[in-house]
Amino acid sequence: MNDPHPPETIARRPIAVPPHPVWPSLSAPEKGALKQRIKALLRQQNAVLVAHYYTDGDLQELAEESGGCVADSLEMARFGSEQEASTLIVCGVRFMGETAKILNPEKRVLMPDLNATCSLDEGCPADEFIRFCDQHPEHTVVVYANTSAQVKARSDWVVTSGIALSIVRHLAQRGEKILWAPDRHLGHYVQSVTGAEMLFWDGSCVVHEEFKSVALERVRRLHPEAAVLVHPESPREVIAQADVVGSTTALINAVTRMENKEFIVATDGGIFHKMRQMAPHKRLIEAPTIGEGATCQSCAHCPWMGMNSLHNLLQLLERGDNEIEIDPAIRERAVLPIQRMLDFAREQGIGMKDKGNA
Repeated sequence: MNDPHPPETIARRPIAVPPHPVWPSLSAPEKGALKQRIKALLRQQNAVLVAHYYTDGDLQELAEESGGCVADSLEMARFGSEQEASTLIVCGVRFMGETAKILNPEKRVLMPDLNATCSLDEGCPADEFIRFCDQHPEHTVVVYANTSAQVKARSDWVVTSGIALSIVRHLAQRGEKILWAPDRHLGHYVQSVTGAEMLFWDGSCVVHEEFKSVALERVRRLHPEAAVLVHPESPREVIAQADVVGSTTALINAVTRMENKEFIVATDGGIFHKMRQMAPHKRLIEAPTIGEGATCQSCAHCPWMGMNSLHNLLQLLERGDNEIEIDPAIRERAVLPIQRMLDFAREQGIGMKDKGNA
């Protein structure tokens, strides 16, 4: 198999992980008043709020209460394209706002904080990635949704964690060799299931990278009846212990469908809000990020997702700034691999909303 760490991908520049934001606490009346003000501004501006499962629970509730949605990144963008609203407010990280703009170029797309990025996106600079692709022209370029518009524009396919296996298996059956980016853990998982010949970019998510297999084994011994739910961006030793490996949507569905009373969950802790809504009688346990080699840069909570709050959402609506802009030439190229994925899902009868994404 190809070397998963080609020489030029070994010395990546380190990702600067910001501290977790600390927002002012609000009393119940203060929070209620803030939400009402935001809802009024959404109506006035013909705007709809879309929030990712990893954002704060208050934002998720507000999105649903105001006619928006809480979903994975692709469904966030697809939801926006189905709305009459002229403005999309994306509570998540920057690549999600970009994807929404790529699929909805006629709409205004705003985010509470344009600095809310993603370690996978940051770890795959477009200029380096394009050079890497050019050095391997015989490979089909498949990139994860957690990438910039420029990286998507250089790809042949964009995939989510929910549809990656189906698409890569399809390409492998056609005899195609895959250049995969940016998450090596997800890539190795896809390769282990499909048997595809794959060349890997050396990237990882700061949240999922931190789950520790030895510590997870200890937690499993303490909770022998618990099902282990793991997002495939996690290290392979953690994935090996999973009862269910899947996207955010797949893991939420597992909590509601499985008979287990306890679940050990290896993904961003923001997902617990939706899980508790869907299955309030189930006990949810965070998979450990402690153990040998632990730094706990994220402690199972994405600091960039934490840059979204009721506070800066209100400021955004009052100011009307932080608009996502994409060069039209980049957008024209980036929409093609995304649309290719959507067409494949439709042809194969794969329900993207059920399959989910990062």
